[in-house]
Amino acid sequence: MNTAADIWKRHFPTAASGVHLFPEFEERAKAVSAEVFRVPTAADARETLIRLVEAAQVKKAVVVESPFQRAAGVTEALRSRGVTVYTEPADIAAHADTADIGISGVEFGIAETGSVFQDGYAIATRLVTILPPLHVVFLPSANIVPGITEAFEIISQSFDRGYIGFITGPSRTADIERVLTIGVHGPSRLAIIAVDEEPKGGDA
Repeated sequence: MNTAADIWKRHFPTAASGVHLFPEFEERAKAVSAEVFRVPTAADARETLIRLVEAAQVKKAVVVESPFQRAAGVTEALRSRGVTVYTEPADIAAHADTADIGISGVEFGIAETGSVFQDGYAIATRLVTILPPLHVVFLPSANIVPGITEAFEIISQSFDRGYIGFITGPSRTADIERVLTIGVHGPSRLAIIAVDEEPKGGDA
């Protein structure tokens, strides 16, 4: 089965999409309490991540590696700072519920809603996305589509089965007496690190 990570470029509506939509995406993402950091290079992305990790006093991380993470040396940087890092699916399954941070890649952002789209076919990706209190995603800053319609056009040409996710800010619910609560059904923080530099070694 093809995934969005494998073939998104083949179906991306380049004429209507791109980095020019990033300001709208950023504004809408921040409006739903996402933290957005746009950086020029993978090295800058690593430094941004380290600042987040140090501020949150992270001790344990679960990481689904993407070309951006590998280009930035994320795993090595975390371990050099004393963070215990798990990257193997079995280890992620065992430790995601007690990890301080989950790190993953996403395929593209949606300007209309400030959401990011993630191929969630692998169970490790879904665990990293929903269980740790802080979820950090790496996004190519040029991979922004105008709206939900364009997103589903890409997805319809890429998927015939599996799991996908639209992530819009941190987890929130108002089920109990209509009082908004953050972080009950998922992460209480979502940080998006958008990178201008194209990753080496494959698609993000």
